Amino acid sequence: MRRDRTEQNQQALDAFLAGVERRAFLMARTATGQPEEALDLVQDAMLAFVRGYGKRPEEEWGALFHRVMQNRIRDWYRRHKVRSRWRVWFGGEAADDRREDPIQIAPDPAMPDPARTLESSDVGDALIEAVEALPLRQQQAFILRTLEGLDVAQTAAAMGCSAGSVKTHLSRAMQALRKKLKDHWP
Repeated sequence: MRRDRTEQNQQALDAFLAGVERRAFLMARTATGQPEEALDLVQDAMLAFVRGYGKRPEEEWGALFHRVMQNRIRDWYRRHKVRSRWRVWFGGEAADDRREDPIQIAPDPAMPDPARTLESSDVGDALIEAVEALPLRQQQAFILRTLEGLDVAQTAAAMGCSAGSVKTHLSRAMQALRKKLKDHWP
């Protein structure tokens, strides 16, 4: 009986992680601009989530996973900022590591999924560029609320802030995106 429950939990956990994997990668790639870093962040977040929260009730997994993911992205930003300072200080180039590997961004010849189709269109490119230009907290609020479909409370839990802060960040993000993308919509 206990073994069946453990196997069911493992299967549910595997299905959950398979369901959020692609979206988490897009979120991390949008935040970092680097596919390799995004893959590392997603993998690290998944491992931390399974270790820390895998035994929690299934209905809590969404918000908890996004919280872990957002913490990993914030940690990446902090480390990246410190490394950039050191590189500049020692005479290296200013850190503009946002170069993408052409193989990673090459179109997939297999059947395109809606997210990939959106990415390849001009509007999708403009949207991704506009989201990448947002400050991190606004970017997180926008992605979690609009793309992940989390409610305000779940987003606040994921971001580690109040519901009011989520609303403020989302409102500012929407204003900035409307301003930047006004040429793409009538």
